Amino acid sequence: MLVAEILKRQGINVTGLLLTSCFFDSQLPRKMAKEIGLKLQVIDMSEEQLALVKSPKHGRGQGMNPCLDCRILMLRKAREVMSQNKFDFVATGEVLGERPMTQRKNAMKLVEKESALQSLLLRPLSAQLIQITIPEKKGWVNRRKLYAISGRSRKEQIRLAKKFGLKDYPSPAGGCLLTDPEFSQRLRVLLKVYSKANLNDIELLKNGRQVWEGKTRIVIGRDKKENANLGKLALPSDVLVELKNIPGPTALIRCYTASKKVSQKSIEKAEEQVQHYSLKARGRGEVEFKIKRL
Repeated sequence: MLVAEILKRQGINVTGLLLTSCFFDSQLPRKMAKEIGLKLQVIDMSEEQLALVKSPKHGRGQGMNPCLDCRILMLRKAREVMSQNKFDFVATGEVLGERPMTQRKNAMKLVEKESALQSLLLRPLSAQLIQITIPEKKGWVNRRKLYAISGRSRKEQIRLAKKFGLKDYPSPAGGCLLTDPEFSQRLRVLLKVYSKANLNDIELLKNGRQVWEGKTRIVIGRDKKENANLGKLALPSDVLVELKNIPGPTALIRCYTASKKVSQKSIEKAEEQVQHYSLKARGRGEVEFKIKRL
């Protein structure tokens, strides 16, 4: 938001690039763009990002987050959009020293090189602290009206937001699921069992309680919304288990063996879980289940 305002105030026509993914929600950036009147181009990079998560070239953070590889991927996408639309350069809101993996000086240089942007990548919030770029050399952007912000504090950014009249700006916390400890652990387990996990498998990680029986995953919905999601995510080889005539959760069973066949033992385990997490069925002797083979 700040960078768009900085550039627009210099008379530069700015287009926002929104890179969506299965690992983060796009609602907030859409809302931010609308607030400042920024037109957006939207590209889904879920498939490519999942491939990076499975095998990151530059390693991961504390969770499953391959931040350097993701940053490079994002800027490669930006480079493509820039070329296709005949834009002159790419600008980001990065701040020198703000994030440990991607915004150190060496990391920023690596990202520039591997994204093939180099001197066409402008970082207006820290521009006066780093090497001059082509947009500044050619006078497209006035370097004196750029900034020298560094470090992890957001005080200067908040001051600028107030100066520009921006009120509904996001908190400093990131929104990437790959940095979340619980989700990261779920993902580690999934990839250990099934390294070929696809986007549907990832979506399942976001729902319910996850129980593993060897190479079979049982997902138990925690509320009405998750129960509905499990029904939508179910594949032809999956099995859905519900209580008959008693309110309770839905369980989805998915087998990751070559045959993908769900065993009777796994169905019985799912039934136990469904009954346990139903307040009205827990502890009852005899209950009936609906077994739906897709």
